[in-house]
Amino acid sequence: MEVGIPIRMKLSKSALLLFLLGTLVLLSGENAQAQDGTETSPTAALTSALVAACRQNQDVFARYLPAESAVAFRALPSSQRAALMQRLVAVSDAGTPLLASSADGRAVLRCSSPSGTVELRFGAERVQDSLAFIPVEIPTARNVEFGLVREGTSWRLLSLGLLLLHVPELARQWTAQELETRESRAIAALHDLAEAIKTYRQAYAALPESLAQLGPAPKEGASPEAAALVDEELAAAKKFGYAFRYRILPGEDGAEATFELAASPAEYPSSGRRSFFLDASGTLRGGDKQGAVATASDPRVEEKGARQRP
Repeated sequence: MEVGIPIRMKLSKSALLLFLLGTLVLLSGENAQAQDGTETSPTAALTSALVAACRQNQDVFARYLPAESAVAFRALPSSQRAALMQRLVAVSDAGTPLLASSADGRAVLRCSSPSGTVELRFGAERVQDSLAFIPVEIPTARNVEFGLVREGTSWRLLSLGLLLLHVPELARQWTAQELETRESRAIAALHDLAEAIKTYRQAYAALPESLAQLGPAPKEGASPEAAALVDEELAAAKKFGYAFRYRILPGEDGAEATFELAASPAEYPSSGRRSFFLDASGTLRGGDKQGAVATASDPRVEEKGARQRP
């Protein structure tokens, strides 16, 4: 008996060790679910998708999208793919997933990233024919409900709350938003250049010969050749996907010289659609010129609200 007791204790410790090792594998996240998108349980599919989103694993995440959306997702720029996954798990960086269970047996996914840890608590799934809905509580953010659709024997992400995760349509919306943002920044840059040119004239009693003269100054300090009025990109006449042009106009009847500025998409239409023209008085003109330079004869452009600063 004295020999048997230590043996039983040793076996018990070994069993405990095996159990703990198995638990660690389960909680690692990547091995907790299949990685080919073939889960037959809606909760298992959602868990795997969110684990991939937490890790910012774009290839694995795509497997949990409907076929059309998966193709569109893979065609997105990497930054947009990352942005979509970040939105799903409410983090701004790639993180480490950890799967656990709550006291009432519900699945809990913790995503720990450099920006913080987010906990997603899964509710009970509701299945209606080929659709499934799973509520997820995010204590530090909001409560949402994920929708999934069955494709064959597998479940795929369909919606986040009222937002349909139809990636082709989302891609079109994102592209339009990005173009609008670039255009707004190009307009703001034109105004900044105009202000810098006026400041240069006040400081040096002349207009700069080129935008390069407005750029960063060396450690010796600002000068007419490097006035430190705009950043290096604007001084090089290219920023936000736009190319900038500056022209000096001679004054008429003895009046002082004036200037005009223009901004055209560097790569039409991917970097922008509209071209813009700004005169010294601050009047903005332009339109879709198929990438050509806008001029003083183009229609006036009404700016929306306050100017967006670069």
